[in-house]
Amino acid sequence: MKMLHFPIMIEIDEDGYFIVSCPSFKGCHSYGETIDEALENIKEVIEMCLEEQELEPVNKFVGFREVEIAAHA
Repeated sequence: MKMLHFPIMIEIDEDGYFIVSCPSFKGCHSYGETIDEALENIKEVIEMCLEEQELEPVNKFVGFREVEIAAHA
């Protein structure tokens, strides 16, 4: 079985839930009370996306960065 690798982004919302997104698919998001739960949930969503959409070549994932911007208050 061929293993596929997908980038995901993890954030924490205002209620403390871990929100996970896979930018390889539009609308591919999930969440969990823990990171492990969120990761298991996003795997299921990615599998559903793979069933509904044909995997097309996408840009190679490089990484995420934070950018600091001065807020004008």
